[in-house]
Amino acid sequence: MTASTSSSAWAIAQARLKEIWGYSDFRPPQDLVIQALLQRQDALIVMPTGGGKSLCFQLPALMQQGVTLVVSPLVALMENQVQELRDRQLPAATLHSEVPKSERYRVLTALDRQQLRLLYLSPETLLSPPVWQRLCQPELTINGLVLDEAHCLVQWGETFRPAYRRLGAARQALQQCRPDGTQIPIAAFTATADPTAQRVIREVLKLRSPQVFCLSPYRANLHLAVQTVWTPRGRQQGLLKFVRQHRGQTGLVYVRTRRDSVELARWLQQQGYRTASYHAGLSARDRRQCEQAWLQNQVQIVVATNAFGMGVNKPDLRWVAHYHVPHLLTEYVQEIGRAGRDGQPAHALSLVSERSGLLDSTDRQRSQFFRDQAHKVRQQAMRLSQQIPPEGSLPAVQEKFKNGAIALSYLHSQGQLEWLDPFHYRLLPHRDRASATPQSAPGMTAFLYSRRCRWQLIMQQFGFRSKTVKPGRCGHCDNCRQPA
Repeated sequence: MTASTSSSAWAIAQARLKEIWGYSDFRPPQDLVIQALLQRQDALIVMPTGGGKSLCFQLPALMQQGVTLVVSPLVALMENQVQELRDRQLPAATLHSEVPKSERYRVLTALDRQQLRLLYLSPETLLSPPVWQRLCQPELTINGLVLDEAHCLVQWGETFRPAYRRLGAARQALQQCRPDGTQIPIAAFTATADPTAQRVIREVLKLRSPQVFCLSPYRANLHLAVQTVWTPRGRQQGLLKFVRQHRGQTGLVYVRTRRDSVELARWLQQQGYRTASYHAGLSARDRRQCEQAWLQNQVQIVVATNAFGMGVNKPDLRWVAHYHVPHLLTEYVQEIGRAGRDGQPAHALSLVSERSGLLDSTDRQRSQFFRDQAHKVRQQAMRLSQQIPPEGSLPAVQEKFKNGAIALSYLHSQGQLEWLDPFHYRLLPHRDRASATPQSAPGMTAFLYSRRCRWQLIMQQFGFRSKTVKPGRCGHCDNCRQPA
């Protein structure tokens, strides 16, 4: 405990921990993170999945007057956390595009009356006019801004979710609406952020001398393996063999497209497994039903795109299979981290085409698709930069140009644009510089095809050099369990 955190305040924090969550003590570094937030410092926290990140910002929010805004990427994630808080009779609510009109009115009324301590929003909802106008009311006390699953800013900010790129301007705008000297701290939480991703998060959010807490992603109970497949049928059979090895255990299969999710789930059903498909194209009701069926073991296997997982907590998930591997190593670590959260042994398998791709070009074609999409976005953004005024507003650009918001977010990532506030921009002189957001996947390729210890490769990618994982002797990956 630091000198600036009073003993009485810390006693209250420990009492609330016991009262609300039933824990007698904090797990390191939860205590240090909570102290930083109570001292209203900016913070960047990288803790493995299942490390208790939510408690780190929920507890300080409940100890203070006013509301803490929690920006979260997925509806399931927001609803699950808010439901857990409400079950404990705590003042929390959520706003997103799927909230019914009557519930939205109730939440906004509670916000106006300062009856909430935690308000969960998507970045798009935070910056929507009806919500933003209320947040800018000078009499509303905002204790802080929390970005949960902050790696999504890095992975999705340029294209899929451009609102993430405007969050850095939100704090300054909210402070300007309030009395002089008002400070609104920002805390970013994630389970996966390598040094490059951490730099992007710090720059985009404009963190001010943040307290940084980074824990190793190493999980001794999680066994990693990569299997080379030579044909599409071989990929299917490799998955089926893995599933049979874990008969009766709950599992999660990741694919990269909605079509693959549906087709592979149907194929596994034909093999006799209780399987469901999950992707962003499902209705909110269907997604909730799928999650609940899986959590209650009515469904054994979910075949999902990356839309699944962040909002679902199933500690006894015993295995994760990547039928298609993700583009980035940070995504991979995020997704396998959902297995074995109860501390018991769990397994993660990745199925990959042999490196040349001559017999099975599936992985190579997918990688090329992502590269082509990124190149298309860059070309559109550069064309747009020649057509828009040097200064302007996002609504005006969106009205005139299709995908205007995406183009502006890309220019921002290239250092060619700054946000004056969340809705107004200014172009900067062109500067040749590499994108701050990772565009390729050398770390993922090295991980998949290397003969070195896989955990060692992950830890090096995340900036850790630990004596815990001995090269070639971790005992928890396929490369270390077989002769070189």
